Amino acid sequence: MSKLAKNLAEAFNEQVQTEISSAYLYLAMSALCESMSFKGAASWLRHQWSEELGHALRLVDYMHDRGNRLVLHAIPEPRVEHGSLLDVFTSVLEHEKQVSESINQLYGLAAKESDFAAQAFLQWYVSEQVEEESTANDIVEMLRLAGDESSVLLMVDRQLAERSSGGDADDS
Repeated sequence: MSKLAKNLAEAFNEQVQTEISSAYLYLAMSALCESMSFKGAASWLRHQWSEELGHALRLVDYMHDRGNRLVLHAIPEPRVEHGSLLDVFTSVLEHEKQVSESINQLYGLAAKESDFAAQAFLQWYVSEQVEEESTANDIVEMLRLAGDESSVLLMVDRQLAERSSGGDADDS
């Protein structure tokens, strides 16, 4: 199989940075939730951290399979101050929408380059982002319904703690 076109390889490198930045953001959010005594949310976000690293590694492996070189980019410092659990997960949802847009642009570039193998590979990410946005949206809606009711917030937190971490980091 031939190498990725230069501009497509550069875009793949940028997507690796996006995925690693996502992991870094979720780790910071996990630490914040832990400090707010929302251990279930902290656990959920830590699982998300691991999953995002898996997404980055999947891209790295694909680039290597195609004979391209990985070039790592700087990771921005994540925003770690949020006023509430709802604020945290609203930020998660907005972030996932940004990641979806990034994946869509990468897929569009692969289509423009007529790189059918890259398009097939990226289809997994397109589908994954639908799931990511849906899950984050469901959590935001639960937290909106909970409002400031501490007993309901604790129930939501317990539900978030039930997220299973079985399997590979990139398999969910």
